[in-house]
Amino acid sequence: MKLSQRMSRLGTETAFDVLVRARRLEAQGKDIVHLEIGEPDFDTPENIVDAAVHALRNGAHHYGPSPGLPELRQAIAEEISRTRKISVDPSEVVVTPGAKPIIFFTILALIDPEDEVLYPNPGFPIYESMIQYLGAKAVPVPLLEEKNWSLDVDDLAKKVSSSTKLLILNSPQNPTGGVIPLDDLHRIAELAHRYDFMILSDEIYCRILYVPEYHSISTLPGMKERTIILDGFSKTFAMTGWRLGYGIMRPDLAGQVSKLQTNATSCTSTFTQLAGVEALRGDQTRPNEMLEIFRERRDFIVNGLNEIPGFSCKMPEGAFYAFPNVKKLGVPSKKLADVLLEEAGVACLSGTAFGSWGEGYLRFSYANSQEKIAEALRRIKKTLQDYHMVSF
Repeated sequence: MKLSQRMSRLGTETAFDVLVRARRLEAQGKDIVHLEIGEPDFDTPENIVDAAVHALRNGAHHYGPSPGLPELRQAIAEEISRTRKISVDPSEVVVTPGAKPIIFFTILALIDPEDEVLYPNPGFPIYESMIQYLGAKAVPVPLLEEKNWSLDVDDLAKKVSSSTKLLILNSPQNPTGGVIPLDDLHRIAELAHRYDFMILSDEIYCRILYVPEYHSISTLPGMKERTIILDGFSKTFAMTGWRLGYGIMRPDLAGQVSKLQTNATSCTSTFTQLAGVEALRGDQTRPNEMLEIFRERRDFIVNGLNEIPGFSCKMPEGAFYAFPNVKKLGVPSKKLADVLLEEAGVACLSGTAFGSWGEGYLRFSYANSQEKIAEALRRIKKTLQDYHMVSF
């Protein structure tokens, strides 16, 4: 079988590859602590599950409109208007099966081959994968530990060219937990106006935030029309398996993205969307409790990592990832992650799973119990002590 050339440009999400390897080791009898996958370990709140069951019992079995059910689009418009303090109409909302289609559809709708797309590195690997798959030029923008895992706007300005059509931002950020400061967002907005490019703002972790206030670039003067907000239900509401996400964008672009959805998936699951209405409008006690549990785990794992010789970890401001610097160990990130999985039974990700600027770092998801995190820290310490006696 001869595949198309574009398939050779398609990347993957390493977290799922490591999960498969970890499950294989578990099948062989090895105990694994899972800190590799970006998935809350909580169950979906009961009120949301009950809403889905009620929807199914009452006939929500059929196709819905490609851009999403009117009641969910209305609920999302109200949520974004309230949380971002901008006026959003349901016509600006497109609901998708998970948030990843918004990445794909946005690039499909806006980018031609040879156009340039700027994206964060280290960053969510699907950004680069989709840019390259569609034949555009992927231009990495380094995120810097010394800037608390934000970007250097002066460096960004040097990378912008007449071919730049889109900049992808992610704040709070995967894999680092970094948050882009408001002053930097203002400077980025100035660049977008000056060089006339759009921004895809991945805000999927906006409610998993440990600093007082969230800032979206869409709220800055003239930026709502230039910004596609990506958000969804997987992280905030522990709904990863429900596959429910959405994009907020100007109505003319929403019409084109809806057309892509019609061609790709037809529509998003009807009963899942009705559960999404309950998620946004229903009791928020459980999501708020989950945030506080994540905050406790964050403090615990970062303090624990910083006690391990050779590890240095900044305190994340959002999301549920720790991204320690392990350069002092003198071991390539991928090799160290492999050792921790195979020898310590701790599944984590190499920083290079998120791009070349991730070399020298590891990513640990603290979406697991504090007990499991403590066990992982113990195993890491022991394995590193054992390996001091031999060469990596």
